[in-house]
Amino acid sequence: MGSHVIRDHSGEYVPKDRPRKILVRAPNWIGDAVMCEPAVRGLRRLFPESELIMLAKPTIAELFTGYPGLNGVLVYDDKGGHAGLSGKWSLAGLLRRHRFDVAVLFQNAFEAAFLAWLAGIPRRYGYATDGRVFFLTEPVAVPNGPVPVHQVEYYWNLLRPLGLAGEAIPPSLLVSPDEDRMADRRLASAGLDSSDLIIGINPGSTYGSAKRWLPDRFAEVAQRLVQRLEQTEGATVVVAILGAKGEESLGKEIAAQLGRRSVVLSGATTIRELMAVVKRCRLLITNDTGPMHIAAAFGVPVVAVFGPTDSHTTAPYGQEHSVVREGVDCAPCLLRECPIDHRCMTRVSVDLVYNAAVQVVKVDRWESEKPAQERASTRTHSNAPTPLVGWTIFLDRDGTLNPDPGYIRSPDQFELFPGVAEVLAGLKQAGARLIVVTNQSGVARGILSHDDLEAIHAKLLRLLHAAGATLDAIYFCPHHPDDGCGCRKPNRGMIDQAVREWGVDLGRSYVVGDHVRDIELAKRVGTRSVLVTTGVVSMQEAERLKESEAAPDWIASSLADAVHWMIADVGRLSVPFRERKVLHP
Repeated sequence: MGSHVIRDHSGEYVPKDRPRKILVRAPNWIGDAVMCEPAVRGLRRLFPESELIMLAKPTIAELFTGYPGLNGVLVYDDKGGHAGLSGKWSLAGLLRRHRFDVAVLFQNAFEAAFLAWLAGIPRRYGYATDGRVFFLTEPVAVPNGPVPVHQVEYYWNLLRPLGLAGEAIPPSLLVSPDEDRMADRRLASAGLDSSDLIIGINPGSTYGSAKRWLPDRFAEVAQRLVQRLEQTEGATVVVAILGAKGEESLGKEIAAQLGRRSVVLSGATTIRELMAVVKRCRLLITNDTGPMHIAAAFGVPVVAVFGPTDSHTTAPYGQEHSVVREGVDCAPCLLRECPIDHRCMTRVSVDLVYNAAVQVVKVDRWESEKPAQERASTRTHSNAPTPLVGWTIFLDRDGTLNPDPGYIRSPDQFELFPGVAEVLAGLKQAGARLIVVTNQSGVARGILSHDDLEAIHAKLLRLLHAAGATLDAIYFCPHHPDDGCGCRKPNRGMIDQAVREWGVDLGRSYVVGDHVRDIELAKRVGTRSVLVTTGVVSMQEAERLKESEAAPDWIASSLADAVHWMIADVGRLSVPFRERKVLHP
Protein backbone atom coordinates (compact mmCIF):
# COMPACT_ATOMS: atom_id res chain seq x y z
CA MET A 1 0.00 0.00 0.00
CA GLY A 2 3.02 2.26 -0.07
CA SER A 3 4.21 4.80 2.46
CA HIS A 4 1.74 7.60 1.71
CA VAL A 5 -0.02 9.36 4.56
CA ILE A 6 -3.60 10.49 5.00
CA ARG A 7 -5.05 13.05 7.38
CA ASP A 8 -7.45 11.60 9.93
CA HIS A 9 -10.47 13.39 11.36
CA SER A 10 -8.40 14.99 14.14
CA GLY A 11 -6.20 16.65 11.55
CA GLU A 12 -3.18 14.50 12.30
CA TYR A 13 -1.27 12.60 9.64
CA VAL A 14 -1.32 8.82 10.00
CA PRO A 15 0.46 6.22 7.86
CA LYS A 16 -1.69 5.02 4.99
CA ASP A 17 -0.96 1.39 5.83
CA ARG A 18 -1.96 1.80 9.48
CA PRO A 19 -5.51 3.20 9.66
CA ARG A 20 -6.78 3.83 13.15
CA LYS A 21 -10.40 2.88 12.57
CA ILE A 22 -11.82 0.63 9.85
CA LEU A 23 -15.45 0.08 8.87
CA VAL A 24 -16.11 -3.47 7.69
CA ARG A 25 -19.31 -3.75 5.64
CA ALA A 26 -20.54 -7.35 5.90
CA PRO A 27 -22.51 -9.24 3.25
CA ASN A 28 -26.26 -9.45 3.79
CA TRP A 29 -26.84 -13.22 3.63
CA ILE A 30 -25.86 -15.67 6.38
CA GLY A 31 -23.97 -18.02 4.07
CA ASP A 32 -22.08 -15.16 2.44
CA ALA A 33 -21.23 -13.70 5.84
CA VAL A 34 -19.81 -17.03 7.04
CA MET A 35 -17.75 -17.33 3.84
CA CYS A 36 -16.51 -13.78 4.43
CA GLU A 37 -15.29 -14.60 7.96
CA PRO A 38 -11.77 -15.72 6.88
CA ALA A 39 -11.31 -12.38 5.10
CA VAL A 40 -12.39 -10.51 8.25
CA ARG A 41 -9.79 -12.53 10.13
CA GLY A 42 -7.27 -11.66 7.41
CA LEU A 43 -8.12 -7.97 7.78
CA ARG A 44 -7.40 -8.23 11.50
CA ARG A 45 -4.09 -9.90 10.66
CA LEU A 46 -3.19 -6.99 8.37
CA PHE A 47 -4.13 -4.33 10.91
CA PRO A 48 -3.73 -5.86 14.41
CA GLU A 49 -3.78 -2.50 16.20
CA SER A 50 -6.61 -0.88 14.24
CA GLU A 51 -10.15 -0.67 15.56
CA LEU A 52 -12.39 -2.84 13.37
CA ILE A 53 -16.13 -2.07 13.46
CA MET A 54 -18.55 -4.11 11.37
CA LEU A 55 -21.71 -2.68 9.81
CA ALA A 56 -24.24 -5.46 9.28
CA LYS A 57 -27.95 -6.12 9.02
CA PRO A 58 -29.52 -7.53 12.22
CA THR A 59 -29.18 -11.24 11.39
CA ILE A 60 -25.52 -10.90 10.39
CA ALA A 61 -24.82 -8.68 13.40
CA GLU A 62 -26.10 -11.50 15.61
CA LEU A 63 -23.92 -14.02 13.76
CA PHE A 64 -20.84 -11.95 14.71
CA THR A 65 -21.84 -11.29 18.34
CA GLY A 66 -18.76 -11.72 20.52
CA TYR A 67 -16.54 -12.30 17.50
CA PRO A 68 -12.95 -11.81 18.75
CA GLY A 69 -11.63 -10.23 15.54
CA LEU A 70 -13.93 -7.21 15.84
CA ASN A 71 -14.06 -4.31 18.26
CA GLY A 72 -17.78 -3.84 17.74
CA VAL A 73 -20.77 -4.29 15.44
CA LEU A 74 -23.15 -1.57 14.24
CA VAL A 75 -26.61 -2.75 13.21
CA TYR A 76 -28.00 -1.55 9.88
CA ASP A 77 -31.76 -1.73 10.49
CA ASP A 78 -33.00 -1.31 6.93
CA LYS A 79 -36.53 -2.40 7.93
CA GLY A 80 -36.75 0.07 10.82
CA GLY A 81 -34.77 3.14 11.73
CA HIS A 82 -32.60 3.08 8.62
CA ALA A 83 -35.39 2.52 6.08
CA GLY A 84 -35.87 5.00 3.24
CA LEU A 85 -33.80 8.02 2.30
CA SER A 86 -34.12 9.61 5.75
CA GLY A 87 -32.94 6.38 7.34
CA LYS A 88 -29.92 6.21 5.05
CA TRP A 89 -29.06 9.81 5.90
CA SER A 90 -29.35 8.99 9.61
CA LEU A 91 -27.07 5.94 9.20
CA ALA A 92 -24.52 7.99 7.27
CA GLY A 93 -24.52 10.51 10.13
CA LEU A 94 -23.88 7.72 12.63
CA LEU A 95 -20.94 6.47 10.57
CA ARG A 96 -19.59 9.99 10.20
CA ARG A 97 -19.56 10.44 13.98
CA HIS A 98 -17.43 7.30 14.30
CA ARG A 99 -14.69 9.01 12.22
CA PHE A 100 -13.58 5.97 10.22
CA ASP A 101 -10.37 6.23 8.21
CA VAL A 102 -11.15 3.33 5.85
CA ALA A 103 -14.21 1.39 4.70
CA VAL A 104 -13.64 -2.17 3.46
CA LEU A 105 -16.77 -3.18 1.57
CA PHE A 106 -17.29 -6.93 1.38
CA GLN A 107 -20.91 -6.22 0.45
CA ASN A 108 -20.97 -5.75 -3.32
CA ALA A 109 -24.00 -3.48 -3.77
CA PHE A 110 -24.02 0.12 -4.96
CA GLU A 111 -25.61 1.15 -1.67
CA ALA A 112 -22.62 0.01 0.41
CA ALA A 113 -20.23 2.32 -1.45
CA PHE A 114 -22.75 5.16 -1.53
CA LEU A 115 -23.25 5.03 2.24
CA ALA A 116 -19.49 5.02 2.87
CA TRP A 117 -19.14 8.05 0.56
CA LEU A 118 -22.08 9.82 2.20
CA ALA A 119 -20.46 9.19 5.61
CA GLY A 120 -17.31 10.97 4.43
CA ILE A 121 -14.98 8.01 4.99
CA PRO A 122 -11.71 9.07 3.28
CA ARG A 123 -10.75 5.66 1.83
CA ARG A 124 -13.39 3.35 0.40
CA TYR A 125 -12.15 -0.03 -0.71
CA GLY A 126 -14.12 -2.74 -2.52
CA TYR A 127 -14.79 -4.63 -5.71
CA ALA A 128 -15.73 -2.52 -8.75
CA THR A 129 -19.26 -3.94 -9.01
CA ASP A 130 -22.79 -2.64 -9.47
CA GLY A 131 -21.78 0.64 -11.10
CA ARG A 132 -20.25 2.02 -7.90
CA VAL A 133 -16.69 2.86 -9.06
CA PHE A 134 -17.35 6.60 -8.64
CA PHE A 135 -17.89 6.10 -4.91
CA LEU A 136 -14.78 3.94 -4.36
CA THR A 137 -11.41 5.59 -3.84
CA GLU A 138 -9.67 2.21 -4.34
CA PRO A 139 -11.72 -0.05 -6.62
CA VAL A 140 -10.55 -3.64 -7.09
CA ALA A 141 -11.18 -5.46 -10.37
CA VAL A 142 -13.60 -8.37 -10.07
CA PRO A 143 -11.93 -11.77 -10.70
CA ASN A 144 -12.76 -12.86 -14.21
CA GLY A 145 -10.87 -16.10 -14.80
CA PRO A 146 -12.08 -19.13 -16.76
CA VAL A 147 -12.80 -21.05 -13.53
CA PRO A 148 -15.08 -19.43 -10.93
CA VAL A 149 -13.47 -19.01 -7.53
CA HIS A 150 -15.09 -20.12 -4.31
CA GLN A 151 -16.81 -17.30 -2.46
CA VAL A 152 -14.40 -17.73 0.48
CA GLU A 153 -11.53 -17.03 -1.90
CA TYR A 154 -13.46 -14.20 -3.57
CA TYR A 155 -13.64 -12.29 -0.29
CA TRP A 156 -10.08 -13.28 0.67
CA ASN A 157 -8.68 -12.08 -2.66
CA LEU A 158 -10.26 -8.66 -2.18
CA LEU A 159 -7.61 -8.01 0.47
CA ARG A 160 -4.59 -9.09 -1.55
CA PRO A 161 -3.92 -5.54 -2.84
CA LEU A 162 -3.82 -4.51 0.81
CA GLY A 163 -1.04 -7.03 1.46
CA LEU A 164 -2.91 -10.18 2.54
CA ALA A 165 -0.86 -13.18 1.43
CA GLY A 166 -1.26 -16.95 1.42
CA GLU A 167 -4.18 -19.21 0.65
CA ALA A 168 -7.64 -18.63 2.02
CA ILE A 169 -8.35 -20.33 5.33
CA PRO A 170 -11.58 -22.13 6.28
CA PRO A 171 -14.34 -20.19 8.05
CA SER A 172 -14.47 -20.53 11.81
CA LEU A 173 -17.25 -19.49 14.19
CA LEU A 174 -17.49 -19.36 17.97
CA VAL A 175 -20.23 -19.74 20.54
CA SER A 176 -19.68 -19.11 24.21
CA PRO A 177 -19.85 -21.78 26.94
CA ASP A 178 -23.06 -20.10 28.13
CA GLU A 179 -24.57 -20.50 24.67
CA ASP A 180 -23.49 -24.14 24.61
CA ARG A 181 -25.21 -24.69 27.94
CA MET A 182 -28.36 -22.90 26.75
CA ALA A 183 -28.49 -25.18 23.71
CA ASP A 184 -28.08 -28.22 25.96
CA ARG A 185 -30.98 -27.03 28.13
CA ARG A 186 -33.10 -26.35 25.06
CA LEU A 187 -32.49 -29.84 23.71
CA ALA A 188 -32.99 -31.40 27.15
CA SER A 189 -36.39 -29.72 27.42
CA ALA A 190 -37.30 -31.48 24.16
CA GLY A 191 -36.36 -34.83 25.71
CA LEU A 192 -32.80 -35.19 24.40
CA ASP A 193 -30.09 -36.62 26.60
CA SER A 194 -26.58 -35.20 26.50
CA SER A 195 -25.32 -38.57 25.21
CA ASP A 196 -27.75 -38.69 22.27
CA LEU A 197 -26.32 -38.38 18.77
CA ILE A 198 -28.01 -35.64 16.79
CA ILE A 199 -28.55 -35.76 13.05
CA GLY A 200 -29.53 -32.35 11.76
CA ILE A 201 -31.59 -31.80 8.64
CA ASN A 202 -32.22 -28.40 7.09
CA PRO A 203 -34.89 -28.87 4.40
CA GLY A 204 -35.76 -25.25 3.68
CA SER A 205 -34.19 -22.27 1.95
CA THR A 206 -35.04 -18.61 2.35
CA TYR A 207 -33.54 -17.94 -1.10
CA GLY A 208 -36.42 -19.72 -2.86
CA SER A 209 -38.08 -23.06 -3.54
CA ALA A 210 -35.70 -23.95 -6.39
CA LYS A 211 -32.96 -24.77 -3.83
CA ARG A 212 -35.17 -27.18 -1.87
CA TRP A 213 -34.83 -30.94 -2.13
CA LEU A 214 -38.05 -32.89 -1.61
CA PRO A 215 -39.30 -33.08 2.04
CA ASP A 216 -40.28 -36.79 1.89
CA ARG A 217 -36.76 -37.63 0.70
CA PHE A 218 -35.21 -35.76 3.62
CA ALA A 219 -37.44 -37.83 5.92
CA GLU A 220 -36.51 -41.13 4.30
CA VAL A 221 -32.77 -40.43 4.40
CA ALA A 222 -33.03 -39.44 8.06
CA GLN A 223 -34.98 -42.62 8.90
CA ARG A 224 -32.44 -44.89 7.25
CA LEU A 225 -29.46 -43.05 8.70
CA VAL A 226 -30.84 -43.12 12.26
CA GLN A 227 -31.45 -46.85 11.99
CA ARG A 228 -27.92 -47.48 10.73
CA LEU A 229 -26.22 -45.30 13.34
CA GLU A 230 -28.17 -46.84 16.21
CA GLN A 231 -27.05 -50.27 15.04
CA THR A 232 -23.40 -49.34 14.53
CA GLU A 233 -22.90 -46.78 17.31
CA GLY A 234 -25.03 -48.34 20.03
CA ALA A 235 -26.39 -44.91 20.92
CA THR A 236 -29.74 -43.15 20.72
CA VAL A 237 -29.98 -40.99 17.61
CA VAL A 238 -32.36 -38.04 17.39
CA VAL A 239 -33.22 -35.94 14.34
CA ALA A 240 -33.18 -32.15 14.78
CA ILE A 241 -35.11 -30.34 12.04
CA LEU A 242 -33.79 -26.83 11.50
CA GLY A 243 -35.16 -23.92 9.52
CA ALA A 244 -36.00 -20.24 9.34
CA LYS A 245 -39.20 -18.46 10.27
CA GLY A 246 -41.91 -19.41 7.80
CA GLU A 247 -40.62 -22.98 7.53
CA GLU A 248 -42.42 -24.30 10.62
CA SER A 249 -45.00 -26.29 8.62
CA LEU A 250 -42.25 -27.86 6.52
CA GLY A 251 -40.46 -28.99 9.69
CA LYS A 252 -43.65 -30.46 11.17
CA GLU A 253 -44.45 -32.25 7.91
CA ILE A 254 -41.07 -34.00 7.91
CA ALA A 255 -41.31 -34.83 11.64
CA ALA A 256 -44.67 -36.51 11.03
CA GLN A 257 -43.14 -38.68 8.30
CA LEU A 258 -40.15 -39.73 10.42
CA GLY A 259 -42.11 -41.90 12.82
CA ARG A 260 -39.35 -41.66 15.44
CA ARG A 261 -37.91 -39.20 17.95
CA SER A 262 -37.26 -35.76 16.53
CA VAL A 263 -37.24 -32.15 17.60
CA VAL A 264 -38.60 -29.42 15.31
CA LEU A 265 -36.62 -26.19 15.68
CA SER A 266 -37.76 -24.59 12.41
CA GLY A 267 -38.41 -20.91 13.05
CA ALA A 268 -37.86 -21.40 16.78
CA THR A 269 -34.21 -20.38 17.26
CA THR A 270 -32.21 -17.21 17.14
CA ILE A 271 -29.08 -17.24 15.01
CA ARG A 272 -26.91 -17.79 18.09
CA GLU A 273 -29.13 -20.67 19.26
CA LEU A 274 -29.03 -22.18 15.78
CA MET A 275 -25.22 -22.00 15.82
CA ALA A 276 -25.01 -23.80 19.17
CA VAL A 277 -27.44 -26.54 18.06
CA VAL A 278 -25.67 -27.07 14.74
CA LYS A 279 -22.38 -27.39 16.63
CA ARG A 280 -23.92 -30.31 18.56
CA CYS A 281 -24.84 -32.24 15.40
CA ARG A 282 -22.94 -35.36 14.33
CA LEU A 283 -23.97 -34.61 10.74
CA LEU A 284 -26.07 -32.03 8.88
CA ILE A 285 -28.03 -32.94 5.74
CA THR A 286 -29.05 -29.74 4.03
CA ASN A 287 -29.79 -27.72 0.94
CA ASP A 288 -27.41 -24.95 -0.13
CA THR A 289 -28.18 -22.62 2.79
CA GLY A 290 -26.66 -20.48 5.53
CA PRO A 291 -26.82 -23.29 8.15
CA MET A 292 -24.76 -25.44 5.75
CA HIS A 293 -21.92 -22.91 6.01
CA ILE A 294 -22.40 -22.55 9.78
CA ALA A 295 -21.99 -26.32 10.17
CA ALA A 296 -18.83 -26.36 8.06
CA ALA A 297 -17.42 -23.48 10.11
CA PHE A 298 -17.83 -25.61 13.26
CA GLY A 299 -16.24 -28.65 11.61
CA VAL A 300 -19.56 -30.52 11.53
CA PRO A 301 -19.69 -33.01 8.60
CA VAL A 302 -22.15 -31.88 5.95
CA VAL A 303 -24.04 -33.54 3.11
CA ALA A 304 -25.24 -30.74 0.83
CA VAL A 305 -27.82 -31.18 -1.94
CA PHE A 306 -27.19 -28.70 -4.75
CA GLY A 307 -29.49 -27.95 -7.66
CA PRO A 308 -29.81 -24.46 -9.21
CA THR A 309 -26.74 -22.97 -7.50
CA ASP A 310 -23.06 -23.40 -8.35
CA SER A 311 -21.20 -25.70 -5.94
CA HIS A 312 -17.88 -24.42 -7.33
CA THR A 313 -18.54 -21.09 -5.61
CA THR A 314 -20.72 -21.88 -2.58
CA ALA A 315 -20.03 -25.50 -1.50
CA PRO A 316 -19.24 -25.94 2.22
CA TYR A 317 -15.61 -24.86 2.23
CA GLY A 318 -13.26 -27.75 2.89
CA GLN A 319 -16.08 -30.27 2.43
CA GLU A 320 -16.61 -30.00 -1.31
CA HIS A 321 -16.50 -33.80 -1.54
CA SER A 322 -19.79 -33.96 0.37
CA VAL A 323 -21.85 -32.16 -2.30
CA VAL A 324 -24.59 -34.24 -3.95
CA ARG A 325 -26.00 -33.11 -7.29
CA GLU A 326 -27.23 -34.46 -10.59
CA GLY A 327 -25.85 -32.90 -13.75
CA VAL A 328 -28.62 -31.34 -15.84
CA ASP A 329 -28.21 -28.98 -18.78
CA CYS A 330 -30.08 -26.09 -17.16
CA ALA A 331 -28.06 -26.00 -13.91
CA PRO A 332 -26.70 -23.90 -12.39
CA CYS A 333 -29.40 -21.40 -13.36
CA LEU A 334 -29.32 -19.43 -10.07
CA LEU A 335 -33.11 -18.93 -10.25
CA ARG A 336 -35.20 -18.70 -7.10
CA GLU A 337 -38.14 -20.59 -8.60
CA CYS A 338 -37.92 -23.32 -11.23
CA PRO A 339 -39.87 -22.42 -14.39
CA ILE A 340 -39.95 -26.04 -15.64
CA ASP A 341 -39.92 -29.42 -13.83
CA HIS A 342 -37.28 -28.88 -11.10
CA ARG A 343 -35.22 -31.72 -12.57
CA CYS A 344 -32.00 -30.64 -10.82
CA MET A 345 -33.60 -31.66 -7.52
CA THR A 346 -36.09 -34.39 -8.46
CA ARG A 347 -33.29 -36.42 -10.05
CA VAL A 348 -31.33 -36.47 -6.78
CA SER A 349 -32.38 -39.80 -5.29
CA VAL A 350 -32.66 -40.88 -1.67
CA ASP A 351 -29.94 -43.47 -2.28
CA LEU A 352 -27.49 -40.82 -3.51
CA VAL A 353 -27.89 -38.69 -0.40
CA TYR A 354 -28.02 -41.64 2.01
CA ASN A 355 -24.84 -43.18 0.59
CA ALA A 356 -23.08 -39.81 0.78
CA ALA A 357 -24.16 -39.45 4.43
CA VAL A 358 -22.92 -42.94 5.32
CA GLN A 359 -19.59 -42.22 3.66
CA VAL A 360 -19.21 -38.85 5.42
CA VAL A 361 -19.97 -40.33 8.83
CA LYS A 362 -17.64 -43.25 8.19
CA VAL A 363 -14.81 -40.99 7.05
CA ASP A 364 -15.39 -38.67 9.99
CA ARG A 365 -15.15 -41.55 12.47
CA TRP A 366 -12.09 -43.02 10.75
CA GLU A 367 -10.36 -39.64 10.71
CA SER A 368 -11.20 -38.99 14.35
CA GLU A 369 -9.66 -42.23 15.58
CA LYS A 370 -6.33 -41.85 13.76
CA PRO A 371 -3.30 -40.31 15.46
CA ALA A 372 -2.99 -36.59 14.83
CA GLN A 373 0.19 -36.86 12.75
CA GLU A 374 -1.34 -39.48 10.44
CA ARG A 375 -4.53 -37.43 10.06
CA ALA A 376 -2.54 -34.37 9.08
CA SER A 377 -0.64 -36.28 6.39
CA THR A 378 -3.72 -37.83 4.76
CA ARG A 379 -6.05 -34.85 4.52
CA THR A 380 -7.78 -34.84 1.14
CA HIS A 381 -8.22 -31.06 0.99
CA SER A 382 -5.64 -28.60 2.24
CA ASN A 383 -8.29 -26.41 3.84
CA ALA A 384 -10.45 -29.20 5.28
CA PRO A 385 -11.24 -28.76 8.98
CA THR A 386 -10.13 -31.69 11.10
CA PRO A 387 -12.61 -33.12 13.63
CA LEU A 388 -11.76 -32.99 17.33
CA VAL A 389 -10.02 -36.12 18.52
CA GLY A 390 -10.93 -35.77 22.18
CA TRP A 391 -7.68 -34.31 23.55
CA THR A 392 -7.32 -31.09 25.51
CA ILE A 393 -4.38 -28.81 26.26
CA PHE A 394 -4.51 -26.60 29.36
CA LEU A 395 -2.21 -23.62 28.80
CA ASP A 396 -0.71 -21.28 31.33
CA ARG A 397 -0.70 -17.67 30.12
CA ASP A 398 2.16 -15.45 31.38
CA GLY A 399 5.57 -16.92 30.59
CA THR A 400 4.01 -19.56 28.31
CA LEU A 401 2.04 -17.65 25.70
CA ASN A 402 3.47 -14.21 26.36
CA PRO A 403 6.42 -12.57 28.16
CA ASP A 404 5.83 -12.17 31.90
CA PRO A 405 6.91 -8.72 33.13
CA GLY A 406 5.37 -9.30 36.57
CA TYR A 407 1.85 -7.93 36.24
CA ILE A 408 0.25 -6.99 32.93
CA ARG A 409 -2.07 -4.10 33.68
CA SER A 410 -3.45 -3.20 30.23
CA PRO A 411 -3.75 -4.56 26.67
CA ASP A 412 -0.92 -2.24 25.60
CA GLN A 413 1.51 -4.33 27.69
CA PHE A 414 0.33 -7.64 26.27
CA GLU A 415 2.16 -9.27 23.34
CA LEU A 416 2.49 -12.93 22.40
CA PHE A 417 5.83 -14.68 22.07
CA PRO A 418 6.81 -14.87 18.37
CA GLY A 419 5.21 -17.84 16.64
CA VAL A 420 2.78 -18.71 19.45
CA ALA A 421 -0.34 -17.81 17.47
CA GLU A 422 0.76 -19.97 14.54
CA VAL A 423 1.61 -22.87 16.85
CA LEU A 424 -1.85 -22.74 18.45
CA ALA A 425 -3.46 -22.55 15.01
CA GLY A 426 -1.61 -25.75 14.15
CA LEU A 427 -2.88 -27.40 17.33
CA LYS A 428 -6.45 -26.55 16.42
CA GLN A 429 -5.86 -28.07 12.98
CA ALA A 430 -4.57 -31.17 14.79
CA GLY A 431 -7.89 -31.41 16.63
CA ALA A 432 -6.95 -30.09 20.08
CA ARG A 433 -9.22 -28.27 22.48
CA LEU A 434 -7.29 -25.30 23.90
CA ILE A 435 -8.11 -23.92 27.36
CA VAL A 436 -6.12 -21.24 29.19
CA VAL A 437 -5.89 -21.53 33.01
CA THR A 438 -4.13 -18.59 34.63
CA ASN A 439 -3.57 -17.15 38.12
CA GLN A 440 -4.33 -13.42 38.14
CA SER A 441 -3.90 -12.30 41.74
CA GLY A 442 -3.28 -8.79 40.46
CA VAL A 443 -7.06 -8.37 40.56
CA ALA A 444 -7.23 -9.07 44.31
CA ARG A 445 -4.14 -6.91 44.89
CA GLY A 446 -5.82 -3.94 43.16
CA ILE A 447 -3.19 -3.80 40.42
CA LEU A 448 -5.78 -4.29 37.67
CA SER A 449 -9.56 -4.56 37.50
CA HIS A 450 -11.80 -7.28 36.08
CA ASP A 451 -12.45 -4.94 33.14
CA ASP A 452 -8.69 -4.56 32.57
CA LEU A 453 -8.30 -8.35 32.57
CA GLU A 454 -11.21 -8.74 30.16
CA ALA A 455 -9.63 -6.21 27.79
CA ILE A 456 -6.28 -8.05 27.96
CA HIS A 457 -7.95 -11.33 27.13
CA ALA A 458 -9.88 -9.69 24.30
CA LYS A 459 -6.54 -8.65 22.81
CA LEU A 460 -5.19 -12.19 23.30
CA LEU A 461 -8.16 -13.56 21.34
CA ARG A 462 -7.72 -10.96 18.59
CA LEU A 463 -4.01 -11.76 18.17
CA LEU A 464 -4.73 -15.48 17.98
CA HIS A 465 -7.69 -15.08 15.67
CA ALA A 466 -5.61 -13.09 13.20
CA ALA A 467 -3.40 -16.17 12.78
CA GLY A 468 -6.33 -18.57 12.47
CA ALA A 469 -6.18 -19.78 16.07
CA THR A 470 -8.96 -19.88 18.65
CA LEU A 471 -9.27 -20.69 22.33
CA ASP A 472 -12.16 -22.76 23.59
CA ALA A 473 -12.12 -21.13 27.03
CA ILE A 474 -10.14 -18.94 29.41
CA TYR A 475 -10.36 -19.63 33.16
CA PHE A 476 -8.65 -17.34 35.65
CA CYS A 477 -8.25 -17.17 39.41
CA PRO A 478 -8.53 -13.55 40.63
CA HIS A 479 -7.85 -14.36 44.29
CA HIS A 480 -4.95 -13.44 46.56
CA PRO A 481 -2.58 -16.33 47.42
CA ASP A 482 -3.57 -15.94 51.08
CA ASP A 483 -7.29 -16.39 50.35
CA GLY A 484 -7.05 -20.19 50.36
CA CYS A 485 -9.29 -20.58 47.31
CA GLY A 486 -9.62 -23.87 45.47
CA CYS A 487 -9.03 -22.39 42.01
CA ARG A 488 -5.54 -20.90 42.34
CA LYS A 489 -2.96 -23.19 40.74
CA PRO A 490 -1.72 -25.70 41.77
CA ASN A 491 -5.21 -26.28 43.19
CA ARG A 492 -7.46 -27.99 40.70
CA GLY A 493 -10.56 -25.75 40.71
CA MET A 494 -10.17 -24.34 37.20
CA ILE A 495 -9.50 -27.79 35.71
CA ASP A 496 -12.52 -29.25 37.53
CA GLN A 497 -14.71 -26.48 36.12
CA ALA A 498 -13.46 -27.22 32.61
CA VAL A 499 -14.23 -30.92 33.07
CA ARG A 500 -17.81 -30.07 34.12
CA GLU A 501 -18.39 -27.59 31.31
CA TRP A 502 -16.54 -29.30 28.46
CA GLY A 503 -16.58 -33.01 29.31
CA VAL A 504 -12.80 -33.11 29.21
CA ASP A 505 -11.12 -36.52 29.18
CA LEU A 506 -8.26 -35.92 31.63
CA GLY A 507 -6.59 -39.12 30.49
CA ARG A 508 -6.04 -37.45 27.10
CA SER A 509 -5.08 -34.00 28.36
CA TYR A 510 -1.93 -31.97 28.96
CA VAL A 511 -0.99 -29.06 31.18
CA VAL A 512 1.63 -26.74 29.67
CA GLY A 513 3.25 -24.04 31.77
CA ASP A 514 6.46 -22.31 32.78
CA HIS A 515 6.17 -22.84 36.55
CA VAL A 516 6.55 -25.78 38.90
CA ARG A 517 2.97 -25.19 40.09
CA ASP A 518 1.75 -26.03 36.58
CA ILE A 519 3.49 -29.40 36.82
CA GLU A 520 2.05 -29.99 40.28
CA LEU A 521 -1.42 -29.14 38.96
CA ALA A 522 -1.02 -31.75 36.22
CA LYS A 523 -0.06 -34.38 38.79
CA ARG A 524 -3.04 -33.51 40.98
CA VAL A 525 -5.59 -33.91 38.17
CA GLY A 526 -3.92 -36.83 36.41
CA THR A 527 -2.86 -35.23 33.11
CA ARG A 528 0.45 -35.27 31.28
CA SER A 529 2.67 -32.23 31.87
CA VAL A 530 5.04 -30.08 29.83
CA LEU A 531 7.35 -27.47 31.33
CA VAL A 532 8.41 -24.70 28.94
CA THR A 533 11.57 -22.75 29.79
CA THR A 534 10.29 -19.46 28.36
CA GLY A 535 9.33 -18.09 31.76
CA VAL A 536 10.50 -18.33 35.36
CA VAL A 537 12.22 -21.74 35.17
CA SER A 538 15.44 -21.84 33.16
CA MET A 539 16.58 -24.83 31.16
CA GLN A 540 19.27 -25.56 33.76
CA GLU A 541 16.74 -25.52 36.61
CA ALA A 542 14.38 -27.66 34.55
CA GLU A 543 17.08 -30.28 34.06
CA ARG A 544 17.51 -30.49 37.84
CA LEU A 545 13.76 -31.11 38.19
CA LYS A 546 14.08 -34.36 36.25
CA GLU A 547 15.29 -36.19 39.32
CA SER A 548 12.70 -34.71 41.68
CA GLU A 549 9.06 -35.45 42.47
CA ALA A 550 8.15 -32.36 40.42
CA ALA A 551 9.59 -33.88 37.23
CA PRO A 552 7.41 -33.03 34.20
CA ASP A 553 6.68 -35.53 31.45
CA TRP A 554 8.53 -33.29 29.00
CA ILE A 555 10.75 -30.21 29.10
CA ALA A 556 10.55 -27.88 26.11
CA SER A 557 12.53 -24.83 25.11
CA SER A 558 9.47 -23.26 23.47
CA LEU A 559 5.77 -23.84 22.93
CA ALA A 560 6.56 -25.12 19.42
CA ASP A 561 8.89 -27.73 20.92
CA ALA A 562 6.16 -28.70 23.40
CA VAL A 563 3.65 -29.12 20.59
CA HIS A 564 5.89 -31.46 18.58
CA TRP A 565 6.15 -33.75 21.59
CA MET A 566 2.42 -33.61 22.46
CA ILE A 567 1.26 -34.40 18.93
CA ALA A 568 3.51 -37.46 18.86
CA ASP A 569 2.47 -38.44 22.38
CA VAL A 570 -1.28 -38.13 21.83
CA GLY A 571 -0.99 -40.63 19.00
CA ARG A 572 0.31 -43.20 21.47
CA LEU A 573 -2.62 -42.46 23.77
CA SER A 574 -5.20 -42.75 20.98
CA VAL A 575 -8.11 -45.12 21.64
CA PRO A 576 -11.46 -45.53 19.87
CA PHE A 577 -14.22 -43.10 20.86
CA ARG A 578 -16.52 -45.65 22.43
CA GLU A 579 -13.72 -46.89 24.72
CA ARG A 580 -12.92 -43.44 26.09
CA LYS A 581 -14.12 -42.45 29.53
CA VAL A 582 -14.95 -38.91 30.55
CA LEU A 583 -13.61 -38.30 34.04
CA HIS A 584 -15.54 -36.11 36.43
CA PRO A 585 -14.10 -34.59 39.61
